[in-house]
Amino acid sequence: QVQLVESGGGLVQPGGSLRLSCAASGKISSFNAMGWYRQAPGKQRVLVAHITGGGSTNYPDSVKGRFAISRDNAKNTVYLQMNLLKPEDTAVYFCNAEVFSLVGRSTYWGQGTQVTVSS
Repeated sequence: QVQLVESGGGLVQPGGSLRLSCAASGKISSFNAMGWYRQAPGKQRVLVAHITGGGSTNYPDSVKGRFAISRDNAKNTVYLQMNLLKPEDTAVYFCNAEVFSLVGRSTYWGQGTQVTVSS
């Protein structure tokens, strides 16, 4: 069973930066993809960053140019660097991993870490 644990959230002023970490119990080099999602109070959980096994990344327009996903396979950790933060970035951020098998796709989630952007 894959376990994901997020850390690095906190309170930051608008325009500031944070780096979130997601430590995985499994070998992330064997995962087909990893990503970060966020969920604000009363809102749906939405994708903010995605990285494939080959290293390709994609982002929604809302965070392009401000957020960057990366990984360290030796540490089994994926990161989300967040710059130029805005109040609308306030949310719980969740780490996600996808593993494909012969019978389908398995999806795993961390417990989330709170990010608050406020003056």
